[in-house]
Amino acid sequence: MGECAMAIEPIDPPVLESDRVRLRPLRTADAADVFALYSDPEVCRYWSFAPWTELAQAQAWLAERMPMRPPSVYGWALTEPGEDRFIGTTALFSLSGPNQRAELGYSLLPARQGRGLAREAVRLALDHAFGPLGLERVEADVDPRNEPSWRLLEHFGFQREGLLRNRWRVGGEFADSWIYGLLRPDYRRAA
Repeated sequence: MGECAMAIEPIDPPVLESDRVRLRPLRTADAADVFALYSDPEVCRYWSFAPWTELAQAQAWLAERMPMRPPSVYGWALTEPGEDRFIGTTALFSLSGPNQRAELGYSLLPARQGRGLAREAVRLALDHAFGPLGLERVEADVDPRNEPSWRLLEHFGFQREGLLRNRWRVGGEFADSWIYGLLRPDYRRAA
Protein backbone atom coordinates (compact mmCIF):
# COMPACT_ATOMS: atom_id res chain seq x y z
CA MET A 1 0.00 0.00 0.00
CA GLY A 2 1.19 3.54 -0.72
CA GLU A 3 1.52 6.75 1.27
CA CYS A 4 -2.18 7.01 2.06
CA ALA A 5 -1.81 4.40 4.79
CA MET A 6 1.28 5.99 6.32
CA ALA A 7 2.03 9.05 8.48
CA ILE A 8 -0.70 11.40 9.62
CA GLU A 9 1.56 14.42 10.07
CA PRO A 10 0.64 17.43 7.93
CA ILE A 11 2.54 17.47 4.65
CA ASP A 12 2.25 19.20 1.30
CA PRO A 13 1.19 17.09 -1.65
CA PRO A 14 3.91 16.61 -4.24
CA VAL A 15 4.17 18.93 -7.22
CA LEU A 16 2.94 17.09 -10.33
CA GLU A 17 3.77 18.41 -13.79
CA SER A 18 3.22 17.83 -17.48
CA ASP A 19 4.12 20.02 -20.43
CA ARG A 20 0.91 22.06 -20.07
CA VAL A 21 -0.20 21.68 -16.46
CA ARG A 22 1.36 22.03 -13.04
CA LEU A 23 -0.34 20.87 -9.84
CA ARG A 24 1.19 22.46 -6.75
CA PRO A 25 0.14 22.66 -3.10
CA LEU A 26 -2.58 25.17 -2.28
CA ARG A 27 -1.44 28.40 -0.59
CA THR A 28 -3.14 30.99 1.59
CA ALA A 29 -2.21 33.52 -1.11
CA ASP A 30 -4.56 31.68 -3.51
CA ALA A 31 -7.64 32.95 -1.62
CA ALA A 32 -8.65 35.67 -4.11
CA ASP A 33 -8.28 33.31 -7.07
CA VAL A 34 -10.13 30.49 -5.27
CA PHE A 35 -12.91 32.99 -4.54
CA ALA A 36 -13.02 34.00 -8.21
CA LEU A 37 -13.45 30.33 -9.16
CA TYR A 38 -16.15 29.38 -6.68
CA SER A 39 -18.07 32.67 -6.81
CA ASP A 40 -18.65 32.11 -10.54
CA PRO A 41 -22.21 30.81 -11.14
CA GLU A 42 -21.03 28.95 -14.26
CA VAL A 43 -18.46 26.99 -12.24
CA CYS A 44 -20.91 26.21 -9.45
CA ARG A 45 -23.83 25.34 -11.74
CA TYR A 46 -23.20 21.62 -11.22
CA TRP A 47 -21.24 21.85 -7.98
CA SER A 48 -22.35 20.73 -4.51
CA PHE A 49 -22.65 24.31 -3.17
CA ALA A 50 -23.99 27.67 -4.34
CA PRO A 51 -21.59 30.33 -5.63
CA TRP A 52 -19.70 32.03 -2.84
CA THR A 53 -20.47 35.61 -1.90
CA GLU A 54 -17.57 36.45 0.45
CA LEU A 55 -13.79 36.11 0.33
CA ALA A 56 -13.99 34.58 3.83
CA GLN A 57 -15.54 31.47 2.25
CA ALA A 58 -12.41 30.95 0.14
CA GLN A 59 -10.20 31.53 3.15
CA ALA A 60 -12.15 28.94 5.17
CA TRP A 61 -12.01 26.47 2.24
CA LEU A 62 -8.23 26.84 2.07
CA ALA A 63 -7.87 26.56 5.87
CA GLU A 64 -9.64 23.19 5.75
CA ARG A 65 -7.17 21.94 3.16
CA MET A 66 -3.95 23.40 4.59
CA PRO A 67 -1.87 21.86 5.85
CA MET A 68 -2.82 18.73 4.01
CA ARG A 69 -3.33 15.81 6.36
CA PRO A 70 -3.03 12.40 4.78
CA PRO A 71 -4.78 10.10 4.55
CA SER A 72 -7.80 12.33 4.00
CA VAL A 73 -6.96 14.72 1.14
CA TYR A 74 -4.44 15.61 -1.54
CA GLY A 75 -5.49 19.01 -2.85
CA TRP A 76 -3.64 20.86 -5.58
CA ALA A 77 -3.80 24.27 -7.18
CA LEU A 78 -3.95 23.85 -10.95
CA THR A 79 -1.56 26.25 -12.69
CA GLU A 80 0.15 26.46 -16.03
CA PRO A 81 3.94 25.96 -16.23
CA GLY A 82 5.77 29.26 -16.01
CA GLU A 83 2.69 30.92 -14.47
CA ASP A 84 2.18 30.08 -10.82
CA ARG A 85 -1.31 31.62 -10.67
CA PHE A 86 -4.21 29.45 -9.50
CA ILE A 87 -6.63 28.70 -12.36
CA GLY A 88 -8.39 25.69 -10.89
CA THR A 89 -8.11 22.84 -8.49
CA THR A 90 -7.70 19.08 -8.55
CA ALA A 91 -8.05 16.86 -5.51
CA LEU A 92 -7.97 13.30 -4.29
CA PHE A 93 -10.06 13.34 -1.13
CA SER A 94 -11.86 11.01 1.27
CA LEU A 95 -8.84 8.75 1.00
CA SER A 96 -9.29 5.41 2.69
CA GLY A 97 -5.93 3.70 3.13
CA PRO A 98 -7.32 0.36 4.31
CA ASN A 99 -9.66 0.26 1.31
CA GLN A 100 -7.15 1.77 -1.13
CA ARG A 101 -9.82 4.18 -2.38
CA ALA A 102 -10.28 7.93 -2.93
CA GLU A 103 -12.64 10.40 -4.56
CA LEU A 104 -11.60 12.73 -7.38
CA GLY A 105 -12.62 16.37 -7.76
CA TYR A 106 -11.63 19.09 -10.21
CA SER A 107 -12.71 22.55 -11.34
CA LEU A 108 -11.33 25.15 -13.71
CA LEU A 109 -12.00 28.83 -14.38
CA PRO A 110 -14.38 29.18 -17.35
CA ALA A 111 -11.84 31.26 -19.31
CA ARG A 112 -9.43 28.29 -19.20
CA GLN A 113 -11.96 25.57 -20.08
CA GLY A 114 -12.01 23.78 -23.42
CA ARG A 115 -8.22 23.64 -23.77
CA GLY A 116 -7.57 20.17 -22.32
CA LEU A 117 -6.09 21.49 -19.07
CA ALA A 118 -8.59 19.66 -16.84
CA ARG A 119 -7.89 16.43 -18.74
CA GLU A 120 -4.15 16.77 -18.09
CA ALA A 121 -4.69 17.66 -14.44
CA VAL A 122 -6.94 14.63 -13.93
CA ARG A 123 -4.37 12.41 -15.65
CA LEU A 124 -1.65 13.65 -13.28
CA ALA A 125 -3.87 13.04 -10.24
CA LEU A 126 -4.82 9.55 -11.46
CA ASP A 127 -1.19 8.68 -12.19
CA HIS A 128 -0.41 9.68 -8.60
CA ALA A 129 -3.41 7.78 -7.22
CA PHE A 130 -2.62 4.52 -8.99
CA GLY A 131 1.17 5.00 -8.76
CA PRO A 132 2.74 6.34 -5.53
CA LEU A 133 -0.47 6.17 -3.48
CA GLY A 134 -1.10 2.57 -4.52
CA LEU A 135 -4.87 2.98 -4.77
CA GLU A 136 -7.12 0.33 -6.26
CA ARG A 137 -10.18 2.53 -6.85
CA VAL A 138 -11.00 6.18 -7.55
CA GLU A 139 -14.58 7.48 -7.46
CA ALA A 140 -16.26 10.62 -8.76
CA ASP A 141 -19.70 12.20 -8.31
CA VAL A 142 -21.11 14.16 -11.28
CA ASP A 143 -24.35 16.00 -11.96
CA PRO A 144 -25.89 14.16 -14.96
CA ARG A 145 -26.41 17.52 -16.69
CA ASN A 146 -22.66 18.22 -16.64
CA GLU A 147 -21.77 16.43 -19.86
CA PRO A 148 -18.21 17.82 -20.20
CA SER A 149 -17.37 16.44 -16.75
CA TRP A 150 -18.76 12.94 -17.22
CA ARG A 151 -17.21 12.73 -20.69
CA LEU A 152 -13.85 13.60 -19.12
CA LEU A 153 -14.25 10.77 -16.61
CA GLU A 154 -15.31 8.28 -19.27
CA HIS A 155 -12.23 9.23 -21.32
CA PHE A 156 -10.10 7.71 -18.56
CA GLY A 157 -12.20 4.57 -18.26
CA PHE A 158 -14.48 5.53 -15.36
CA GLN A 159 -17.67 3.45 -15.31
CA ARG A 160 -21.05 4.90 -14.38
CA GLU A 161 -22.12 2.76 -11.44
CA GLY A 162 -25.26 4.36 -10.11
CA LEU A 163 -27.59 7.28 -9.69
CA LEU A 164 -28.16 9.04 -6.37
CA ARG A 165 -31.38 11.02 -6.69
CA ASN A 166 -31.64 14.48 -5.09
CA ARG A 167 -28.17 14.08 -3.60
CA TRP A 168 -27.26 17.78 -3.41
CA ARG A 169 -29.36 20.82 -2.64
CA VAL A 170 -27.81 23.92 -4.16
CA GLY A 171 -29.57 27.26 -4.20
CA GLY A 172 -32.92 25.71 -3.38
CA GLU A 173 -32.70 23.17 -6.23
CA PHE A 174 -32.09 19.46 -5.75
CA ALA A 175 -29.65 17.77 -8.10
CA ASP A 176 -28.97 14.12 -8.85
CA SER A 177 -25.49 12.58 -8.96
CA TRP A 178 -24.08 9.91 -11.17
CA ILE A 179 -21.49 7.91 -9.28
CA TYR A 180 -18.48 6.83 -11.29
CA GLY A 181 -15.76 4.36 -10.37
CA LEU A 182 -12.38 3.58 -11.86
CA LEU A 183 -10.32 0.52 -10.92
CA ARG A 184 -6.58 0.36 -11.33
CA PRO A 185 -6.71 -2.26 -14.14
CA ASP A 186 -9.29 -0.19 -16.05
CA TYR A 187 -7.36 3.08 -15.97
CA ARG A 188 -6.58 4.36 -19.46
CA ARG A 189 -4.12 7.20 -19.88
CA ALA A 190 -5.09 10.07 -22.14
CA ALA A 191 -3.62 9.93 -25.63
